[in-house]
Amino acid sequence: MWALRRASHPLKNHRFSISILRVHSPKSDWSCFGDNAAIVESSQASSGRYPSLERSYSLASCTHWLSMGNRCLSSQAGAESSGEEEDDAFSELEEPVSTKAFQKGDSADESDDELVSEPELSADEDVGKASQNELDLPDYETESTKKKSQKRVTSKLFEAINSAPGLSVQQILDMWVEDGKEINREEISLAMFNFRRRRMYVKALQLLEWLESSKRLDFTEGDYASRLDLIAKVRGLPRAESFFKKIPESFRGELVHRSLLANYVAASSITKAEETFNKMRDRGFSPSSFSINQLLLLYKRLDKKKIADVLLLMEKENVKPTMLTYRLLIDTKGQSNDITGMEKIVDAMNAEGMKPDIGTQALLVKHYASGGLIEKAKAVLKEMEGGDLKKHWWACPSLLPLYAELGEADEVERVWKVCERNPRLEDCIAAIEAWGKLKKIQEAEAVFERMSKMWKVSSKHYTVLLKVYASNKMLAKGKDLVKRMADSGCRIGPFTWDSIVKLYVEAGEVEKADSILTKASQQNQMKPMFSSYMSLLDHYAKRGDVHNSEKILYRMKQSGYMSRTRQYQCLLNAYAKGKVPAYGIRERLKVEGITPTRSMEAQLAQIDPFRKTLVSDLLD
Repeated sequence: MWALRRASHPLKNHRFSISILRVHSPKSDWSCFGDNAAIVESSQASSGRYPSLERSYSLASCTHWLSMGNRCLSSQAGAESSGEEEDDAFSELEEPVSTKAFQKGDSADESDDELVSEPELSADEDVGKASQNELDLPDYETESTKKKSQKRVTSKLFEAINSAPGLSVQQILDMWVEDGKEINREEISLAMFNFRRRRMYVKALQLLEWLESSKRLDFTEGDYASRLDLIAKVRGLPRAESFFKKIPESFRGELVHRSLLANYVAASSITKAEETFNKMRDRGFSPSSFSINQLLLLYKRLDKKKIADVLLLMEKENVKPTMLTYRLLIDTKGQSNDITGMEKIVDAMNAEGMKPDIGTQALLVKHYASGGLIEKAKAVLKEMEGGDLKKHWWACPSLLPLYAELGEADEVERVWKVCERNPRLEDCIAAIEAWGKLKKIQEAEAVFERMSKMWKVSSKHYTVLLKVYASNKMLAKGKDLVKRMADSGCRIGPFTWDSIVKLYVEAGEVEKADSILTKASQQNQMKPMFSSYMSLLDHYAKRGDVHNSEKILYRMKQSGYMSRTRQYQCLLNAYAKGKVPAYGIRERLKVEGITPTRSMEAQLAQIDPFRKTLVSDLLD
């Protein structure tokens, strides 16, 4: 059961228009969410067609869970609606590297994966690591593979496709059929799970396309939803939208809409995400924890004040919070430095019988540390150890980077000794990352050498050490490692390009990094990661280099990345630093659907070619 009681007055209308929502609360103090009379103030133009929805609530029950201290979920430094900077990335929910990209012990090379870089689910690298089922892997694919995945079971079909990089997926599948091998739904589901787990989205999409064109599979709604999701990841949202229109009406159900919603959220397209959510309501789909978490994720980054409305909807519809729901709320509180509120969310979580998992505990450690509460951070780390780390050895990959974040070299060494005798791949990855944060390069290199002797390491594993060199501005060592990767037969793709770009950028060679990324993407016909472009854009902007900043923004669009506030913040910074007037920049922002934040407004005023000054007024 919820820790929240239901609101005493139900909604007058079942429609939930997120864009335009007013909540009247004469009985409760909702000042932490903004104006008591209106949590969200937005014009009808923002939603296009939805009427304003008046709601009357007794909110005392909500304040138990939502108010949580003196501050609110709408952080003063983060809510776009209040004119401040929004939190564009969501790496803050990311688990340590060892528990995300390498938790499965995958050794597949990244370009074998035909890695597709997603705007922020891989560039921000966020919550998919917290709950892949909720934000990346569709329900219909996880259900039949959930138990098998725990045993790391692969599929023969996946192995056949992955072990023949010289052949197309179509050729491999044609040969599979010619050999008389069976293709059934269970085998397909398991293969798709393995492709998604490794982010091999191109091959996963090609598999689904072959299945449909060869009539080997009667498509269900889940298959259409999966294909739509993969098209969005591989070819971009416009192509996904076109495919959505082609899906037979009888199969255009909740799963397909969920897939579209999740990709709009990943692209931070707030208008289209809200429109899709409301269309789901129009079609009679009750809000689910999946769709609610998508909205929380979206608003956490772009408009924190709207989180209150989503939580009221959850209460009204009796949608129970999941671990991810709590994690998003904890992180929102932590970002606003409301430690008391964060702790009350944890208390509410415990009251519901839901204990924080290791990822949530790691998040608490991060926010305690950033708030200067080091002893509380250490106390949570001890809880993660479970009293006997030898019995809770599986916590080591999470503990190593966290202790490193606190600068606790002795603790890192102690934890590493627990798993050093018989380390797992993820232990080694975490240790390299931890030693790198502590600037203990020799220790990081020693762990890498041991790992490379125990397993066949791929470009992904080399990249972990490469990131250590990049963060410590060790360009020569980084170059040597890249050569070693090539000599070992590793095929380098976007994931590694990202680290190489940062290696050169941190060493001050931005133009060289730009040249490498351009050549790599042209030669391999693969899409660079969002973060690779942003590294270049950030540094060009800091220099006031308008020409190259505009060039990077153009290349991002050409690669299929949607325009976002963060890119234009950098661009405006470039114009301001370069003292270059920006003609027509406001019109560009309107066309892109970007509402300037308060800091952007200051920049726009500074670079306005027609701005008036005291001197210009006198001369006029």
